[in-house]
Amino acid sequence: MIPLSLAEVAAAVGGRLHAADPDTRVTGPVEFDSRRVAAGALFVAFPGERVDGHDYAAGAVAEGAVAVLGTRELPGVPMVLVDDALAALGRLARAVVDRLPALTVIGLTGSSGKTTTKDLIAQLAVRLGPTVAPPGSFNNELGHPYTALQATGQTRYLVMEKGARGVGHVRYLCDVVPPRISVVLNVGVAHLGEFGSVENIALAKGELVEALPADGLAVLNADDPLVAAMASRTAARVVRYGESADADVRAVDVTLDGQGRPAYTLVTPEGTAPVRLGLTGRHQVSNSLAAAAVARELGMPLAELAAALCDLGLVSTRRMDVFTRPDGVTVIDDSYNANPASTAVALRALAGMHRGGRTFAALGYMAELGAYEDEGHREVGRLAAELGVDRLLVVGEPAAPIHEGATAVSDWGGESVLLTDQAAAVEVLRSELRPGDVVLVKGSRYRTWEVADALRADVPGDGAGAGGAA
Repeated sequence: MIPLSLAEVAAAVGGRLHAADPDTRVTGPVEFDSRRVAAGALFVAFPGERVDGHDYAAGAVAEGAVAVLGTRELPGVPMVLVDDALAALGRLARAVVDRLPALTVIGLTGSSGKTTTKDLIAQLAVRLGPTVAPPGSFNNELGHPYTALQATGQTRYLVMEKGARGVGHVRYLCDVVPPRISVVLNVGVAHLGEFGSVENIALAKGELVEALPADGLAVLNADDPLVAAMASRTAARVVRYGESADADVRAVDVTLDGQGRPAYTLVTPEGTAPVRLGLTGRHQVSNSLAAAAVARELGMPLAELAAALCDLGLVSTRRMDVFTRPDGVTVIDDSYNANPASTAVALRALAGMHRGGRTFAALGYMAELGAYEDEGHREVGRLAAELGVDRLLVVGEPAAPIHEGATAVSDWGGESVLLTDQAAAVEVLRSELRPGDVVLVKGSRYRTWEVADALRADVPGDGAGAGGAA
């Protein structure tokens, strides 16, 4: 964070000082985990029933924090007192960003692909200047301001992923950290149970372009009609990316190699250039085009951009992380989360990696689909069968409609089995996998990653084989 006095912090958050010198300066990070406190830090104490940050405040000061942002007075602890620590953190982030006029804030949202695309944009932006981006999918009311507060006077690009659980959430995050460039990837059925309709999802995602200033930039997916229509919701300039003929940044002549990695010709107003990605899955074409559109607008020349796209790699874990074990079994660990659209993308990537062995898919429950839950799971099962997946392992009774959808495809030559839990899936895979087989592991956050971890650990050696995005 940029250095601020405690008086400036209190003014920014609408708080008052207790047992604190107003001239004392915060010169270190803003932290809510007392184990990460460093000298000069501001420690944020969030109240809670099970864990209350105020119980760790004195220890944080002993470790070097100059004050605590909290909601109640603590004897002998210098404090900035507020009614709501989370809201105060957001106000502090806004105050810091407003003091960084050379900072370009890049915000992105979408129903799927946010974290991967955020990582791709950050990898390109850092070639042009100091860049801050959140770890993983730190995209909510806490992660958003926490990430923004890592910006300093030297930071030129702040790449912010914006998640939402309802209408108004993206708007709030934009109030905390206003974007100058907004990227909307897609509108799907992720979190449909919370939004109620796809139309509401589109309404919420479009809040990102509505937040742009008139001299800002909206980067929109030309291949998604609901996203393309968002051009009417902003006064900012619009750049479209995709494979559509009317996209400003396009991919043509897309091919996949034997490991499912795409290659294409990048088409821009400045000319064309060949690109060969090191990432697995055809969906990475769209993700990389979104990143390319941003980097182009930041001033990266075409030749440099094409070369940089070829160098992109995975940053956040459990998102299309492909590794080949020493025994020749390839695993696609996409177990971080799941919805019907992202699972369909992963299944197509699996089908594209058929290299003489068999294809396995261990799929778990997909959460937050509301009334679409049963049909969303059945669609995934049908797609797995239609793509010719050889062996489908459906993990857990809540995911049973995946099994039902697959077995309803009469001409499918594969087999589906409904298993009780992750341990049962691991047992089946251990008994059946052979060299050359490819396994996809995907599901919502219900310990599905335990299957991928078991597959990584099963074979002597580091288990990573070719590693990364092999």
